[in-house]
Amino acid sequence: MEAITGVFNTQAEAEEAFGRLRQSGIPEDRITLLTPGSHQQVAAEMQTVPTDTTEQPGMGGAMGALLGGGIGFTGGSILMALVPGVGPVTALGLLGASLLGAAGATIGATTGNKSEKAYSQGLPEDEIFVYEDALRKGRSVLVALADGSESSTQIRELLTQESAESVDAAREQWWIGLRSAEEERYTKSSRSFSEDEQFFRLGFEAAMHARTRCLEFDQVSAAMDASLEEVKLKYPGAEVEEPFTRGYQRGREHYQQLCDEGKMAA
Repeated sequence: MEAITGVFNTQAEAEEAFGRLRQSGIPEDRITLLTPGSHQQVAAEMQTVPTDTTEQPGMGGAMGALLGGGIGFTGGSILMALVPGVGPVTALGLLGASLLGAAGATIGATTGNKSEKAYSQGLPEDEIFVYEDALRKGRSVLVALADGSESSTQIRELLTQESAESVDAAREQWWIGLRSAEEERYTKSSRSFSEDEQFFRLGFEAAMHARTRCLEFDQVSAAMDASLEEVKLKYPGAEVEEPFTRGYQRGREHYQQLCDEGKMAA
């Protein structure tokens, strides 16, 4: 499965594209629409959904929070959740539950691992931070899973027709929003940010991967080393290690800051 993403400035635009994807024959369990929710909505729903606050819910737990919704969507209906560093988010369908579960959302847990495994194939965990950034900015994110080149082409063409921004373009906007502050901080170390930026950013993004960002450093050091080795192999002879490692640490700090700010705003 390949995840294909479109980012929209308004919920109405995203809903229009969502409807067209459904009409084109894309199975409902392979499409989701993520939109910024309201604190009131989430608070009301969370009162009825049992949540174990001592354990970060997984994707399987996310399935149990799916609520009945009169929106004509038979493949799962509506999910409401609180995402660390983002706040209230609503999603459609089981794919949305998987994505929010991977993002560490605070949601109910009543369904087992079988459902989690069924909807985790093709999950773009390395892109979730881009989705979160778009949601923080009040934008909506549509994600569809394609099962082959024909399906992939169909989805991409439809999203282009609907004027969706690609996930790559959204990723660039995310970095543009961070770059100036990171450059100012980095140059205080007497190193050249312009020379190190590529590898610093790769480290920063690696730290934002949904699978590792909520863990202690000793739990993710092996993952960081593996990512670093991949970059070294891709860029032989380049001075990679220091800027990548610094970027990884800054990515972890940045995500923690987002979570802390989200808690204060709640």
